Amino acid sequence: MTLVLGPVLRHVGDTTALVWVQTDAAAEVEVLGCAARTFEVQGFHYALVPVQGLAPDSAMEYQVHVDGVRVWPEPGSDFPPSVIRTRGPNSADRLRVVFGSCRYPKTGDAKLDDKLGLDALDCYAARLTALPVDERPDALLLLGDQVYADELTPDARRHLAGHRKPGRRPPDEVVTFGEYEGLYRHTWGDPEIRWILSTLPTAMIFDDHDIRDDWNTSGAWRREVNQKPWWRDRIRAGLGSYWVYQHLGNLSPGELAADADYQKFTANDGDCWPLLVELADRADSEVDGDKGLRFSFRWDLGRSRLIMVDSRNARILDSGDRKMLGDREFRWLEEQVDDRLDTLEHLLIGTSLPWLLPPALGDLQTINEFAANRSGVRGALAEKIRQTADLEHWPAFLTSFLRLSALIRAAASRPSHGPATVSVLSGDVHHSYAARADFPGATTARVHQLVCSPVHNYVPAPVKPAFRLAWSQRAARLTRRWARHAGSPALPMSWRNLSGPLFGNTIATFESRNRSAHVVFEQPGDDGELATVAEVALTD
Repeated sequence: MTLVLGPVLRHVGDTTALVWVQTDAAAEVEVLGCAARTFEVQGFHYALVPVQGLAPDSAMEYQVHVDGVRVWPEPGSDFPPSVIRTRGPNSADRLRVVFGSCRYPKTGDAKLDDKLGLDALDCYAARLTALPVDERPDALLLLGDQVYADELTPDARRHLAGHRKPGRRPPDEVVTFGEYEGLYRHTWGDPEIRWILSTLPTAMIFDDHDIRDDWNTSGAWRREVNQKPWWRDRIRAGLGSYWVYQHLGNLSPGELAADADYQKFTANDGDCWPLLVELADRADSEVDGDKGLRFSFRWDLGRSRLIMVDSRNARILDSGDRKMLGDREFRWLEEQVDDRLDTLEHLLIGTSLPWLLPPALGDLQTINEFAANRSGVRGALAEKIRQTADLEHWPAFLTSFLRLSALIRAAASRPSHGPATVSVLSGDVHHSYAARADFPGATTARVHQLVCSPVHNYVPAPVKPAFRLAWSQRAARLTRRWARHAGSPALPMSWRNLSGPLFGNTIATFESRNRSAHVVFEQPGDDGELATVAEVALTD
């Protein structure tokens, strides 16, 4: 009996933790005296072990046993022991969160790997092995594109080509659950990545490449892709594998125990694939102006809070009522922000897609939305531009953009007690930056957009001057006038870039102590050592 993948340390509270594993057969998995049975999907086996009874503010080394046999740490491992470090009263006033997005795996192709550069998360893991446990981060946030289902490595493409009949399915994209399993196994199986995932509490949200480039860009995109004969298989496999590999671990053990879908899986003695198909279909559908399954979640981290927002699958498009989040989902977000807000020192909102883009680019997306809403040739042309240029971020959903902006302003404007910072953490755009938002009138909290992208991917040369131009004040003045002429209202805030744009493989760290906070961006040098390329104070 062996581990195929994992362990992955997921949600960790004051006295509980959740450990995810994939095994090669049905089994009982044990961690620190707590056990769980595996469930099966198409011959693959998974378990989430809810570890209970931990002491607050403690650090506990752990092992994984499968049917009584120790399988982790692996024999002869050079990595330090995996540790579960809980939070508690003694650590409530400090927080260190590492975050980033867009991590393409190593390919084994020397020329391509050289083009991709050094993996910033790999380098961070190497640094972490030499640090004392109490100096490690409190959480790792993976903000999208954990796997690339539509941009395969050369070896994966060759493997797929050998198993595909010509013309029935795309030759260079995964379609089935088993093919997704291979993606996750390759991407998370890297030794350094496997170790860091085993010892840092890890929160995850998907972005488009986890399913397909430009996933849910617009209603027109959905109508077109749904005509493809293989798409229903693809979306079921993509959403189903996301639920198994990424989503379940975002829940606390208590939430997992109350989750009706998960309880069906653990009560099923056979293949859970039919249950996963039903779940994926429900997640992909719009029900009364909302999506049928929530992937957003919340982690409380001492006197700070992380709210991760699903800004991909939660979109409302099919009904023609274009929104980034349905009304039910947005009300949930507002409730999570407002809940005991006066007890928080820092509020973190995670969304794979940036709320604040370079101003000129944000205006262009709003202009395009107005144009694409028109009928006839102009509307069709705007839709083509939208899909070609990836104009589908928050400003391209103007109603949702303004509603999120109002929510952030309200959270940052508590007259007395309230957070010192409100930070939106994002990825996707293949450059990194820290932008400060300024609302008219004084806000009691500093508001920032913090973007880290990519962790490991290639940034095409033409992208760099385009993003630099999009950050220029002159370009912003021109596009703002154009957007107002197109019908956009005046925006409720302005923003400016405090660092960058930074290009290249990057890992970022949000760090706070009491009511002070800062963010650090680091990039690997040729020797694999991470070096600071920007540090920004988020409080005075």
